[in-house]
Amino acid sequence: MLFHMLAKYTNIKKAVINDINPYLCQCYTVLRDKPNELINIPQDIEHYYKCLPNEESRKDYFLYQRQLFNEGGFDDVTSSANFIFLNKTCFNGLYRENKKGHFNVPFGRYNNPCICDTETILADSHILAKVEIVCGDFANTFDYAKGKTLFYLDPPYRPLTPTSNFTSYTKYRFSDTEQYRLKKFCDKINANGFYFLLSNSDGLSAPMNDDFMDKLFANYNIARVWATRNVNSDATKRGKLSEVLVRNYRETVTTVLSL
Repeated sequence: MLFHMLAKYTNIKKAVINDINPYLCQCYTVLRDKPNELINIPQDIEHYYKCLPNEESRKDYFLYQRQLFNEGGFDDVTSSANFIFLNKTCFNGLYRENKKGHFNVPFGRYNNPCICDTETILADSHILAKVEIVCGDFANTFDYAKGKTLFYLDPPYRPLTPTSNFTSYTKYRFSDTEQYRLKKFCDKINANGFYFLLSNSDGLSAPMNDDFMDKLFANYNIARVWATRNVNSDATKRGKLSEVLVRNYRETVTTVLSL
């Protein structure tokens, strides 16, 4: 959303992005401020990785880099380069932590991953020049709202089935209690005259026919859209899924999905 909006609408003077994951925030900061330094390390890693003789040796190298990442102690550029490597070579490009805060996604088994996309790094660095990057709880972003402000909120999605729970993006679990807290944050945004758009899973499209989101945001505009999802251990469950978009402003486009 961020890169699309800033690339398409060049009249936007400033944006603020926030995430609770310090490694992601650090990577974006390095990408913005030190793109050329960042490029050098993934280039070397990619060359070495692709020269390894077989999948088993590439897996061993992945696990070695994952261990180094979890041990920490590197400078911001090296840590960000490792973060990118793990993202490009782990299973489905996921980011997930265990309760100790350690990255624990397994090896991805890709034959020819693009680990260092120089063109994209430089282009993204240019876009991020007008972006302030903060790391912390979503509620803290309210302090940055001034004038004509739009909040786009993309929390860990509420699970559609008991076995699809993926609220532990980091060691801080995003439970239903957090979903309620997020709704109150949206109420605060609305009460102060700002705009918000929130995306989340559509429980009514799942077998359990859950109307949690519809009840929670009953006072706001709710639309349903198709979204492509490729992250699932079961390939038969990937593809088009319905999601909800909640907003506190009038509809600007025709809803593309009706149930």
